[in-house]
Amino acid sequence: MVQNNIAVIRGDGIGIEVVEEGIKVLDAVSENYDFELSFNEYPWSSKFYIDTGSMMPSDGLDTLSNYDAIFLGAVGHPDIQDHITLNGLLLPIRRKFDQYVCERPSVLFEGIESPLSGKKPFDIDMVVIRENTEGEYANVGGFQYMDFPEEVGIQTGVFTRKGCERVIRYSFELARRRNKKKHLTSITKSNAQGYGMLVWDRAFDRISAEYPDISTDSLLVDAAAMDFIRKPEYFDVVVASNLFGDILTDIAAIITGSMGLASSANLDPERRYPSMFEPVHGSAPDIMGRGIANPMAQILTGAMLLRHLGHADAATDVEKAVLSVLSEGEILTPDLSGSSSTSSVGDAIVSALGK
Repeated sequence: MVQNNIAVIRGDGIGIEVVEEGIKVLDAVSENYDFELSFNEYPWSSKFYIDTGSMMPSDGLDTLSNYDAIFLGAVGHPDIQDHITLNGLLLPIRRKFDQYVCERPSVLFEGIESPLSGKKPFDIDMVVIRENTEGEYANVGGFQYMDFPEEVGIQTGVFTRKGCERVIRYSFELARRRNKKKHLTSITKSNAQGYGMLVWDRAFDRISAEYPDISTDSLLVDAAAMDFIRKPEYFDVVVASNLFGDILTDIAAIITGSMGLASSANLDPERRYPSMFEPVHGSAPDIMGRGIANPMAQILTGAMLLRHLGHADAATDVEKAVLSVLSEGEILTPDLSGSSSTSSVGDAIVSALGK
């Protein structure tokens, strides 16, 4: 029997609650297939930072390197600035393990009503591929005259030919595997960012020539934001820089019903290092501890973890179980106009497995 070792970081806020349901579903589905998941938990979080001054120990990355995957809930605390949690945990993991692809699917499922009028189930079915290790989040820059009236902050975006080409090539391969519209949209802003984004544009043009079976277009990010609203059914696979992908996927999540359905994976496609799987929704401290957080994003993220580890049938089983619960519409959390608890949704998905 295949055994996969998974590092679990519940993190903060509702991450603690939804990871519980994610593990519940992963444990249940593994019993029906020929593999075993072994979970080891690490208390790295904002509380850990408050107690120790760091988001994780100095040897935290070395510890994580021994696992097949990382299952993360969410990080963020109202008393701690976001740049601390981002630069203290998330970005070091993504960079150390070269998780250069952030894959974020957005699908309008049956039983879910989009805030956009007239959209039927699966009218919206896109995947945004976000470059995950450089671009606008490269954290290159500095301050001059901090705390003086003349204070200056310089933030530099970093776009490399290698970094752009590899994430764009992954996106073409995904468009080919999905075998749906076979269309790839590149997001740019080279009319205003005339250096880094030109490296991106030229990389897209070069790689496009290798995939004549995939149709393409390139949109300025402001036009893409409009088109995500006015004609989201147009999109199949979208590839974007770190910042643009981050913003557009929040739009994609909302037009498909809820941030509580937004799964994501931070991938090393070459599988040299562990990949990390986390939902998009964040720690939501305003509802933590109330037992009303939607665990479906975490559970769907678990399905992405399973597929990455080679358990495709089990991943499909989890996805179908979520779709079944959504379609029935009886056990849903308040974000989906229901009144059920986090744990009851997890239980319903476990009950739907294999049906």
